[in-house]
Amino acid sequence: MTKPRIGNAPVSWAVYEAHLPNPPYATVLDAIAAAGYEGTELGPYGYLPTTKEALARELDSRHLTLGSSFVPVSLEDPAARDTVIAHSLKVASLLEQFGVKELIVADDEGPMRTAHAGRIPKDGSRGWNAAEWKAALQTLELIAQRVKDAHGLSVVVHHHAGTYLETPEEIDRMLEGTKPELVNLLLDTGHAVYGGCDPVDVATRHGARIKYVHLKDADAAQLQHVRTSDISMQDAWKRGIFCALGEGVVDFKGVCAALAKRNYDGWMIVEQDVVPDASGRLNPDPTESARKSRKYLREVLGL
Repeated sequence: MTKPRIGNAPVSWAVYEAHLPNPPYATVLDAIAAAGYEGTELGPYGYLPTTKEALARELDSRHLTLGSSFVPVSLEDPAARDTVIAHSLKVASLLEQFGVKELIVADDEGPMRTAHAGRIPKDGSRGWNAAEWKAALQTLELIAQRVKDAHGLSVVVHHHAGTYLETPEEIDRMLEGTKPELVNLLLDTGHAVYGGCDPVDVATRHGARIKYVHLKDADAAQLQHVRTSDISMQDAWKRGIFCALGEGVVDFKGVCAALAKRNYDGWMIVEQDVVPDASGRLNPDPTESARKSRKYLREVLGL
């Protein structure tokens, strides 16, 4: 496999929304650089500087480059299209100035799906109905067309626990219903196993559509607890469902082998979603986890 670019992301330090109390971005960028990563994602728009000059100064001073940015949108609601397209274009405009080629789009989380994430039945009974599927796929292609026309970026869809694009069946249907020249896939190895997917199978069957990768591992015992209890997604995050790479259930060698057959050379962004405890502490420590994961990629996978 042509060597991909290895990065980390602010989400590993529990940065989910720009308006919430977050660790200073300088602290996060320093930690990403010190751990040996070559790049970072933008995080939620507004967390890092949003002007080219200011953002370039922060990245260049740490010898980091920029990956993409995660944009959650309400896909099945046609009334939300103008708003989500406008926001997608704003984010894409900044990414374009740094030579980024992909915009990450994800379905927005919903209360029913976050309550049952990791236990969604295969029969579609907790999924979108036919009209909602049609609207969601149309919205994805509209976003993709506008972003492509205005900024030359393509859209990669992030399948994500707690959303209506979580399970193997939902990923398959999304890809079957969209044009590859507009919409492709972000493979997230941790969200794959959480949602009942085998990430090696996803990488094998959909390798031609995978244009971006998030590397995330999931703890075996915590994943079993998700399967056998009524725990919500938020509480599973708090219990530490995600762990440093190599400490969980994901077959990273198998994923890399499947991607190598497609000569994948895009971004691989390490993520370890964490949620602060009642005292505001992050456990496990994200900086230590970032170091462990980078060491695993280097020593075990040669990346």
